[in-house]
Amino acid sequence: MKLSNRCHYAALALFDIAFHSRGQATQVRQIAERQDIPVRFLEQIFQDLKRAELVDGRRGRNGGYFLRKPPESITIGDIVRATDGPLDLTFAPDDALTESAPESRIASRSGREVPATVWTDIGQRVTAAFDAFTVADLVSRAEALRIQRDEPRLMYFI
Repeated sequence: MKLSNRCHYAALALFDIAFHSRGQATQVRQIAERQDIPVRFLEQIFQDLKRAELVDGRRGRNGGYFLRKPPESITIGDIVRATDGPLDLTFAPDDALTESAPESRIASRSGREVPATVWTDIGQRVTAAFDAFTVADLVSRAEALRIQRDEPRLMYFI
């Protein structure tokens, strides 16, 4: 299984909002600079994340993207599904193993469906592993590594 750059960048972006902005609205440009992601690509990724209801956007002076749920509620599996589609590792049997095929009785006796049950189990375990980690886990790991948070930028008006 290979995950796309889109998925990797989406995880970085959500981590960035949770870690550096503490869930507050953050501009795409700031995330792109901190995480070294092309701005245009990141804007497209945020559209996927918005459709999946993981983030929402706010326009205006204090605008940007923010998490729709707490970081503890957003799993890595949610991010993968939002960017790369469903985590589907099920085995698709050939026509000889379908219920409608008369050969299925022979396939049943030969045990050809046994590997399919293993593929199903593996798929369920992989999905559970992706869903076991959250954006909050990424933040905790960054804190454990003592990664510095960006300080809020102050604006002075005269």
